[in-house]
Amino acid sequence: MATEAVESLTSSLSTTTISSARRPYTGSCHCGHTKYITYLTLPPPIISAKPPSPSSTIRIRKCNCSTCQKMSYFHVRLMDEVNDFVLLSPLNPTDGGLSDYTCFKGAIHWYFCSKCGVRCFAFGGEGVVREVEVEGNVQKVWTADPEKWGKGKVAYLSVNAATLDNNQEGLDLNEWTEKGWISYIDWKNNTDDARLGKPHEGGMY
Repeated sequence: MATEAVESLTSSLSTTTISSARRPYTGSCHCGHTKYITYLTLPPPIISAKPPSPSSTIRIRKCNCSTCQKMSYFHVRLMDEVNDFVLLSPLNPTDGGLSDYTCFKGAIHWYFCSKCGVRCFAFGGEGVVREVEVEGNVQKVWTADPEKWGKGKVAYLSVNAATLDNNQEGLDLNEWTEKGWISYIDWKNNTDDARLGKPHEGGMY
């Protein structure tokens, strides 16, 4: 009976009845050297372990692979990577602004602050410094490159939800677990299995 309940929860796909809103949220590392703004649409328009498309909803995830477990990484995959994430500081992470760690094939850069060690985001693909409007002012920021994003072998951006700043309207990380918004991914065993409600072997809530 318990197994049937888990399977039912795993396969469910639902849309939120409360209207979703796209809002800017600030985030940072512990010492403040890394600062960013990410635009999250909450509640997620679609709650599913495997949404129909990456742009249909934000994807809140926890993975059981050794990389994510050792880093305690809390993934948020954005609906529009090019426009939903801006790095304010440092201006260029690839030019010594942040320390970098790669593993396996080296396609994903697990950037971290060299001062406090916190990882705010992971990135694979082309980034660029460009001028965008931030809170009513035009300023230089670092983002995914709108001209090249999705055209190469890798286009990956994941924000570490644990680094989002506290006390922001509409943001409550407890709610993400309590309302079953987290998709638990099984990359420890190199499968494409994902489910709501319960981590896979070796994973954590």
